[in-house]
Amino acid sequence: MTMAPDDTFRADVPRTPGWGAGRPLFEPNERLHVGVIDVGSNSVRFVVFDGAARSPAYFYNEKIMCALGAGLSETGRLNPKGKARALDALCRFAALARGMGLQSMMAVATAAVREAEDGPAFVEEVERTTGLSLEVIPGDEEARLSAQGVLLGWPGSYGLVCDIGGASMELADLARGQVGRRVTSPLGGLKLQEVKGGPKALSKHIAEVIGRLHEEMGGETGMRLFLVGGSWRAIARVDMHRRDWPLTVLHEYRMTPAAVAATRAYIADKDIEAMRRQLGISEDRMALVPVAVQVLDELVRVFKPKDIAVSSYGIREGMLYERMPKELRERDPLLEACRFQERRDARLPGFGETLFKFVLPLFPEADWQRRRIIEAACLLHDVNWRAHPDYRAETCVDAATRANLGGVKHEERVYIGLALLYRYSSRREGTRFDALFKLLSDADAKEAEVLGRAMRLGAMLWLGAHDAPGAFLWKPERKALTLSLENRARPLFGEVAQARLKALGQAMGAEARVVFAD
Repeated sequence: MTMAPDDTFRADVPRTPGWGAGRPLFEPNERLHVGVIDVGSNSVRFVVFDGAARSPAYFYNEKIMCALGAGLSETGRLNPKGKARALDALCRFAALARGMGLQSMMAVATAAVREAEDGPAFVEEVERTTGLSLEVIPGDEEARLSAQGVLLGWPGSYGLVCDIGGASMELADLARGQVGRRVTSPLGGLKLQEVKGGPKALSKHIAEVIGRLHEEMGGETGMRLFLVGGSWRAIARVDMHRRDWPLTVLHEYRMTPAAVAATRAYIADKDIEAMRRQLGISEDRMALVPVAVQVLDELVRVFKPKDIAVSSYGIREGMLYERMPKELRERDPLLEACRFQERRDARLPGFGETLFKFVLPLFPEADWQRRRIIEAACLLHDVNWRAHPDYRAETCVDAATRANLGGVKHEERVYIGLALLYRYSSRREGTRFDALFKLLSDADAKEAEVLGRAMRLGAMLWLGAHDAPGAFLWKPERKALTLSLENRARPLFGEVAQARLKALGQAMGAEARVVFAD
């Protein structure tokens, strides 16, 4: 496939600066479609972010497995078939970007292009053919951008970020939301497939490299481990299958060191092709899973992480984070995403904050983490009102548990979903979400019910987006719940509202009453 060059992306044409250069990409309240192309050693990906405040959505996302780095260890050059596929992919992506009218495009190449002797010639060919200017980034910069991708989803994070690709694996420290020490290594899946000497030689090579990495990173243990990269995500998918995990969102999926060892044994005992078909993983990706899980097992053995979190955010999201102003970076990605949805879809945008303040007195022991989850539920309480009434509650659960959200654990997704179910329904029995709800403790499930029933009542007391004509008074030691309403709200408090207040009291094990202030 060939394509005439276009000036849109040429280096000699004025355009928005690439990542890390110029002014911040957008202002805190600005929306902008931002294109990112990542030419990796195994895949070439094109992502267009919808820069919706702090938590951007994926306006477009396409990946083509090219295996540019296959054979690199032996030949020192890019895989010829991979080069042809990558060039075809980049021609397509450049055409798509022009068709979308993107004003900003960032394009980087990583380990394979960085290490290959014909890498510079490939970069020139890409620009000549497509107009795209590829920035070939060094390994420590790749590690930094991947770590910043983690920060996009978890601001203020601490731990160790590990990004595995086809030709390299990078490590980076995170502490108080800042990227610290970082290193790169040759532990990419494609390279490891080319190690000579059989299984023993491969195991020895992996152990030696990870031991050296541990020393270079300061020899620390016991941190949280963030996993970035397609091979890690494929392993997580297998782990979900092994555990019969009911929520298949990969972002923020948690594993333990013991689970990694169990999943490695599980993979070794199964037919890889049958598993691949069952889980819907591509052939190219699944081919790297056996060696990748061996790396992960050794990584866990040496670094001894306290827990392991899978991140769907990596280098592409890190490039976007790089261009965010400080004010935007410091916002909560979960709450920003929920506010965006409310502004776009709710009948009364702004009421979510009012509702949050209304229900908060019912949760006096909630810490800051639980309060943000309660606030997220309140912001989302009305965004699915267009769904058919018979399916509105289920639609809310689906939306909360499967939405593209950062900064939220699986159990917290389910908590929000259950609260929203009670927002629209008085019962949870007979739904298709029983397996999901089992992820919650009895106490958390009961708390989500209280939140949902409180939102169900509060939604009846609209007098304006920022006008709550009453307040809750909750005395836990006496099990006494009082709803104090202003007289102007009296017409709003009919039989249905009375029934909803009674149901809320029952959920709290309390006597509930309403009083009207003069």
